Amino acid sequence: MRGIARMVEEDQYCIDVLTQVSAATKALQAVALGLLDEHLAHCVADAVTEGGPEREAKAREASAAIARLVRS
Repeated sequence: MRGIARMVEEDQYCIDVLTQVSAATKALQAVALGLLDEHLAHCVADAVTEGGPEREAKAREASAAIARLVRS
């Protein structure tokens, strides 16, 4: 992110900056998907196994996280 900000400050060619923004966006999306996968595999799966109100809360939380990723 700092590199992109520096590119803007240095008045780099717009297309080059946009290319870096796109690369950073894709990298962040990959990290987000990995985190979501781990969350589902561990936190949500454990809550489902245990049952009770925690199960419902983790399901809602995961659903909201997925919705945020889809909108972004």
